[in-house]
Amino acid sequence: MIGSGIFISPKAVLLETGAVGPCLCVWAACGVLATLGALCYAELGTMITKSGGEYPYLMEAFGSVIAYLYSWSTIMVLKPSSFAIIALSFAEYASTPFYPGCTPPIVVTKCLAAACILLIVLVNCLSVKLASYVQNFFTAAKLLIILVIVVAGIVLLAQGNTENLSNPFEGASTSFGSIGLAFYNGLWAYDGWNQLNFITEELENPYRNLPLAIIIGIPLVSVCYVLVNIAYFSAMTPTELLQSPAVAVTFGDRVLYPLSWVVPVFVVFSTFGAANGSCFTAGRLTYVAGREGHMVKILSYISLKRYTPSPAIIFNGILAVFYIIPADINTLINGLTALALIVMRFTRKELKRPVKCPMPIAVLVVIVSCYLVLAPIIDKPELEYLYCTIFILSGLLLYFPFVHRKFSWTRRVMSE
Repeated sequence: MIGSGIFISPKAVLLETGAVGPCLCVWAACGVLATLGALCYAELGTMITKSGGEYPYLMEAFGSVIAYLYSWSTIMVLKPSSFAIIALSFAEYASTPFYPGCTPPIVVTKCLAAACILLIVLVNCLSVKLASYVQNFFTAAKLLIILVIVVAGIVLLAQGNTENLSNPFEGASTSFGSIGLAFYNGLWAYDGWNQLNFITEELENPYRNLPLAIIIGIPLVSVCYVLVNIAYFSAMTPTELLQSPAVAVTFGDRVLYPLSWVVPVFVVFSTFGAANGSCFTAGRLTYVAGREGHMVKILSYISLKRYTPSPAIIFNGILAVFYIIPADINTLINGLTALALIVMRFTRKELKRPVKCPMPIAVLVVIVSCYLVLAPIIDKPELEYLYCTIFILSGLLLYFPFVHRKFSWTRRVMSE
C-alpha cells in the first residue's frame, strides 16, 4: 500500500488545496475514505471468497457485462499503467544520483523502468513465496524511512519550526473541482488498500486475516501519512514544497545531511515494493478473468511446478512495458464495488457474511466516489474523460462475439 505516492503526491495535493490546513485535512479524509471502503471490501471478501478483487463482486451483483467491462478496462489499462507509473518512479529516483544537477535522460529512465518490470515479473513467475519475501522486505524498508521522516519532523517541531502551521487555512482553495483533484492525488498514495481482495483464495483463514489486516493496516498507514506531511511542512514552506522536484529528497537534503542519501535509497525500495505488489495482484485478476471466460483461456493456466499464474503475470508485464513508452497516464476511481455490496444486501440475502459493514458506510463510499468522479468533469470538462468512457464501452465490441454469443470461431480463439 505504501508506494511512491507519499513521496510524490504531497506536492499535487497542496497545489489543489492551496494551503497547509486543507492539505492535511485531505490527507486525513483520504485515510478515512480508504478505511470505510476497506470495511466494505472486508464484508465482500469474507462473503465471496474468490480472488480477483472487485471482479467476482461485480459478477455476483450486476452480472457478466459489468464484470467484463471492469476486467477489460482494468487488465488492459489500469493495472499495467499503474505498474508502469510506479516503475517509472522507481527509475527516476534510482537514476537521479548518477546525474547530479540535471534530470536523467528519458531513455535511461525508461530502460531502467523496463528492467524493473521484467525483474519483478520474473520473481512473481518463479515463486509465490519468493514474491512474498520480496514484498515483506521492502515493506519493512518503507516503514523504516517513514519512521525516520516522522521522527525528524517531531524533532524540528520541538525545536520551534512551526511557522508553516501557524495560519494553516490562509489562501485555501474552495473550488469544487480542485478539492476532487486533491482527493485523487491523495488517494493515489493510498492505492492498494484493496490488494488482499485480489488474493483471497490464497489467504490462510480469510474470514479472520482479511478484516484484521484491513482494520490494523489502513488506519496505521493513514496516521503515518498525516505525520509525514506535517514533517515536510516543518522543514519547507508551501512554496518550497511546490518547487521541489522530489519532496522527500528535498526534506532529506535539508534535515538528514550528511545522511541525506538514505531517503532516495529507501524511496527506491518503497517504489520497487509497490511495483511488486501491483504485479502480484494484477496477475490474479487476469487469471480469474481467464478462468471465467472473459479473457483467452491461456491466461487462466497455472504452472504445476511453481503454482504461479505465469501467463497472466507475463501478459501484465508486457502491457506495462508498452505503457512506459508514452508519457503520463491517469486513472479514475469508481464506487461500483461499494454499490455491489448494497445491491447484494437485497438480492443475495442468503450469503453468509462473517463481517458485516454498516449500510450507511457503503452508501457514503458510493456518494463520495461519485463526487470524486464527477467533480473534475463538471469543474473542467475535457475530451480525455470522453475518450476514457469510449474505451471502457468499446469492450462491448469484444464481449458480445467472444463471451456472450460464443460463435464457433470465437470459441476457438478464446480456448487457444
